[in-house]
Amino acid sequence: MKIIYRYLFKKFLGPFILTFFFALFILLMQFLWKYVDDLVGKGLEINIVLEFLFYASATCVIFAVPLAVLLSSLMTFGSLGEQYEIIAMKSAGISIKKLIFSLSVCAFIIAFGSFWFSDNVAPKAYFKMRSLLRNIVDQKPTLNINEGVFYDGFDGYVIRVGKKNKNNKDINDVLILDQTNYQGNPAFTYAKKGKMIMTDDKMYMLFYLYDGFIWNENPGSSPPEKKPLFRSTFSEQYKRFDISSFKFERTNSDFYSNSGQSLSNEEIIKMIDTVMLSVESNNDNILSAFLTSCFCFKYFIFPDSIPYNISEIKNINFSELNTSDKEEVINKMIMIKNDFKNGLEAQKENNSFHYKNITSFLTEWYKRYVFAVACILFFFIGAPLGTIIRKGGIGVPLVITVIFFIIYFILTIFGEKIAKGGAVPVWIGMWISTFILIPICAFLTYQATVDSSLLSSEELLKILKQFKQKLFLRKKNENITTNP
Repeated sequence: MKIIYRYLFKKFLGPFILTFFFALFILLMQFLWKYVDDLVGKGLEINIVLEFLFYASATCVIFAVPLAVLLSSLMTFGSLGEQYEIIAMKSAGISIKKLIFSLSVCAFIIAFGSFWFSDNVAPKAYFKMRSLLRNIVDQKPTLNINEGVFYDGFDGYVIRVGKKNKNNKDINDVLILDQTNYQGNPAFTYAKKGKMIMTDDKMYMLFYLYDGFIWNENPGSSPPEKKPLFRSTFSEQYKRFDISSFKFERTNSDFYSNSGQSLSNEEIIKMIDTVMLSVESNNDNILSAFLTSCFCFKYFIFPDSIPYNISEIKNINFSELNTSDKEEVINKMIMIKNDFKNGLEAQKENNSFHYKNITSFLTEWYKRYVFAVACILFFFIGAPLGTIIRKGGIGVPLVITVIFFIIYFILTIFGEKIAKGGAVPVWIGMWISTFILIPICAFLTYQATVDSSLLSSEELLKILKQFKQKLFLRKKNENITTNP
């Protein structure tokens, strides 16, 4: 028996590793396609790009593992069925039930490893990835001055180079618009030829201009229509542009440190407790404002300023007041009412914001358990289905895997949306996909253990053949009826 179990383990481990990296690559490409506009044209070094992809791939592991379990279990048991190895094991007294449940130990180990990774490694990788992505987005596009194109990458300047030689240093027909004075029209500098050189430390771009002129208005106090226009020529001129901002810089950003995806489950619980303290504080403020308003309305307050200390409240007989005093009391009561209403709306907005944060934290907390359990459920879908369809390779299992995973992913996204929208409790929304998969797992496992041929390729072909025969007979009867 131990030899067979080791054989099953080796048979399963190879496809699992292969399909895991295949799924991870597909998910990473989808993720990269989402942020390709932020990466292209920034002149990033290859090590920065590889670091970003490494952190991004770590955040995709939680999705790749269930997909790999489903595909590898389908391939393993489909191959065993296609090569009649399952029949040989059954003839030796080993039932399909025992084969499936013995290999399910691997699924439980993988599920535990997936949860540990998503709770300890993935949050740190997500924080690193988001911080690095923010630095990349803030990075200026790479310095690239093309022929005949107005380039505005330098602050306050626009440069157009008519022609560049192959060495990318000698330039001709150069036009520079200087907009740094902000006092009207820009100053124009034109040169027939020049040189464009970058310093060794890549901090400055140097322009040596030859045989040109400068066209500028006198930035005096004269009206725009009376400002004199100056035109001066030069044989050689030197300009220097600061390009240090084009260099990639890392910043220590804590912007994503309190995001649910950047926290472990233990840290999420602590954050939820902290937010709940803020909610309780808001509720206390609402209650205090309500009690104050009740006291004010009960004892027609009539001082210069409304007292919030109960000991300062005076009991005034409203009927004994004159008309002006009554109006003042009523105005103060209206002011108290408006203050309480505005304060109540502000506290309501704060509580709504806090409850959204709590819901976001809870969805992330449940998600790690949901995808860990999905590894087990997908195994109990793939293994029985592989024994039933008896097709190895990667063709048929891949199609079935994609169908199941898309359905599961849609259900998970749907549950998360309705949970964040408040339509159902968070735990119901996050576990709804699991509740739907459990009956499917039980049904397929039962069908596999009783040697059902319900979903086998032979049975499907037989059903299709019977359907064609019925369709042919129906058309034949219709023809006989119309043409007696």
